[in-house]
Amino acid sequence: MSDVVSKMKQLALDVKVLEDQLAVCTRCGTCQAHCPLYALTRKEADVSRGKLVLIQGLIDQMFDDPKGVNERLSRCLLCGSCAHACPSNVNTIDIFLKARIIITQYLGLSFAKKIMFKTLLSRPETFNTVMEKVAPFQTLFLKKEQNLQSTSCARIASPLLRHRHMVRLKEKSFNRTLDAQDYRVQGKGVKVAFFVGCLIDKAFPNIAHSVIDVLKYFNAGIFIPSHQGCCGIPALASGDLETFETLVKKNIALFSKEKFDYLVTACATCSSTIINQWPSFVKDGDEKLRQQIEDLAQKTVDISWLLEKRFDLSREIAKQEGPKQVITYHDPCHLKKSLGVFKEPRQVILAAGHELKEMKDADACCGMGGSFNLDQYDLSKQIGLKKAKNIMATNCSTVATSCPACMMQISDMLAKEKQSIQVKHPIEIYREALFDK
Repeated sequence: MSDVVSKMKQLALDVKVLEDQLAVCTRCGTCQAHCPLYALTRKEADVSRGKLVLIQGLIDQMFDDPKGVNERLSRCLLCGSCAHACPSNVNTIDIFLKARIIITQYLGLSFAKKIMFKTLLSRPETFNTVMEKVAPFQTLFLKKEQNLQSTSCARIASPLLRHRHMVRLKEKSFNRTLDAQDYRVQGKGVKVAFFVGCLIDKAFPNIAHSVIDVLKYFNAGIFIPSHQGCCGIPALASGDLETFETLVKKNIALFSKEKFDYLVTACATCSSTIINQWPSFVKDGDEKLRQQIEDLAQKTVDISWLLEKRFDLSREIAKQEGPKQVITYHDPCHLKKSLGVFKEPRQVILAAGHELKEMKDADACCGMGGSFNLDQYDLSKQIGLKKAKNIMATNCSTVATSCPACMMQISDMLAKEKQSIQVKHPIEIYREALFDK
């Protein structure tokens, strides 16, 4: 009984901390005009203002209808559109994440999430091994399809997989290539550590290889520790603070082994998580750890930012002749709205010698939202198809974006529309311009 009382007291304290942040919201409703979910449903409960009202009564509603509260809080893309537009600077992403942690402390994780987070994600070496063993068996449940998005549909009409065009896991992840080379001894210029990220490692390893090729071209010193863990955002978004902290600590231990000028990522969500959520959500009292987290967050940059700010992108490519592509660019929410990076990826594309044609609402959310895409696929699809229509209207041959999760969503939507538009990362486009003459 004492454990229950202690747990309830802690929950009450956690809710009290949220109340101070909630008090900043003036209920002006600006978030309504920017929320991609509210634009579809027109439900007050789906917009930030409605969720903030829900959170204010969290401790009472949690006892009356905990599952209902959890479901309403889960109907959020965590895209940050509301926070980006908020005149009162309400940090809605942090508030929603903290509320999910509180709910999860009360309800616990589902069995599937316990397996995923506690058994796999929190143990990078185990996770890598399992994913490598699973990859060759994809042909058993995915159809063979020919399209430029490299997606496949499921052979079985399961509730989770039906109607999805999925990007396949590559049979050889980027992580498996690390043992063959020691990047620490290469390069005499700026020293860069590379945080790969799960999706790039396992579904888009060509992005990682492009990062390495371009950094080597500019004589950068490169440090890539093996068996990196996930940045932790899937666990945190599900309220699993313990797994999130475990992953942060593992990654800090790996990256603290070398000194470097920048920690670079090619994933908008990883960048945003390291910069914003790592310092905010690790509650460990170890002052050394907290300082390491702060230092790493301050060094973290997107690959396009690094290239545009530190290197002369056009010095060689400008002299080359070749066919120009029409390329449009989708702004990942976590890169533009959370980190203010949007000019730099466009400069990378232009430096590759191609024509950049802006789409309508380039910074509108694509509808992925991580677990939102799994739990609310019909809503995710409706938002994503709007993005696909805007891409198609540019008559581009390629759509670029700086987030592998956005790449998966856009690939799915373009495949549904039977489009022959390629989906690439800006670093892939630039690498091709440098080396594929």
